[in-house]
Amino acid sequence: MSRAERPIPAGTRIGHVHLKVADLDRALGFYCGVLGFELIQRYGTQAAFVSAGGYHHHIGLNTWESLGGSPPPPGSTGLFHTAILYPTRADLADALRRLVEHRIPLDGASDHGVSEALYLRDPDQNGVELYWDRPESQWPRKLDGSLEMFTRRLDLDDLIRAAA
Repeated sequence: MSRAERPIPAGTRIGHVHLKVADLDRALGFYCGVLGFELIQRYGTQAAFVSAGGYHHHIGLNTWESLGGSPPPPGSTGLFHTAILYPTRADLADALRRLVEHRIPLDGASDHGVSEALYLRDPDQNGVELYWDRPESQWPRKLDGSLEMFTRRLDLDDLIRAAA
């Protein structure tokens, strides 16, 4: 692992993401109606801010440069996915239940050792990862103590049982 000469502080977090969308109501239907984010503020038909737990915003949605637009073509640069971290495995299981209820297809579902993740697309074809982190004490490690992440198939039936 390469360390920067002056590394960023360990407590640094990514605060929010702002997405260009083609249809604000459709995007709100997904982020609020399916995933359960709360609408915090809306700016007419052009922009909205949504959050979990009353935070000022975790996700900004806007049509300023994208109203009626189409997703970037495959092979182009841009955002790979937005990752939404759930506090517990049961919360991730509830998110899976919501996706199933709304017939939202998954692109994939993986166990990475350090986390379990669901991969999907929002209505504008932006990648979305829904995940929870295992406690650090459970992370897989090599003999030298370094992380040994992996990608294995996530057992969705086992995960959905965690929602109960």
